[in-house]
Amino acid sequence: MSSVYLLTLRQLSGRWRLMIMAVLAAMPIVLTESIVLFESGVNMDEFELIVLNTMLAGSITPLVVLAIATVAFGNEVEDRTLANLTLAPIPRWQIVIPKLLAAVSVSAPFIAISALVTSHLAFNADATATVAVTVSTLVGLALYSSLFVFLGLATSQAIGVGLLYIVLWEGFFSNFVSGVRLFSIRSYSIAWMHGLDERRFADVENLGFQATVIVSVVVFVGFVLLTIRRLRRMDVP
Repeated sequence: MSSVYLLTLRQLSGRWRLMIMAVLAAMPIVLTESIVLFESGVNMDEFELIVLNTMLAGSITPLVVLAIATVAFGNEVEDRTLANLTLAPIPRWQIVIPKLLAAVSVSAPFIAISALVTSHLAFNADATATVAVTVSTLVGLALYSSLFVFLGLATSQAIGVGLLYIVLWEGFFSNFVSGVRLFSIRSYSIAWMHGLDERRFADVENLGFQATVIVSVVVFVGFVLLTIRRLRRMDVP
């Protein structure tokens, strides 16, 4: 497993990919710092809606993860080198798990620093709020990673499908169709934030914290199992 993890880590750590992630992760920090410096005060309702919900949880995190997780298997599928892994006498989960861990390992530092610094600036170093934002964002990152790793194995058009998912499902339908929130990773992330700090998103209809934890675990494990099943059943050239 360690060799698959290290190999995938090297594959995902291209210079240009890391630079793009750094730019994306810096955007919420720059915006928050601008608000703090040039506005008379941070309007918490607008900050939560625009920066935390729409930008960090709904755009930056899924885009960063999309750029990394979809190519965890995608490069090998396109290069027709996946057989080199699948011919090895090891269980398929020992291929999927290190691939997923590598995708999380590459993207998590960028998103964690972005969420930590953004919330630290906006909430005047309030520890509870900072922890809530950072942890909930990392939970969202893990869920997006499990989804996009599966997508990268399921289709050769994973980037396009992932962008449609982010824009339409997470960006449009989850905002305007209340029932969709029950199946929205962004909504799970926001519910985690509210559960860890009930002052955040108090006016939003959230799942209960225990239900959110259970649903998050089910979604994560579900996509991992789907990825393992897909790897077992697909025709590898």
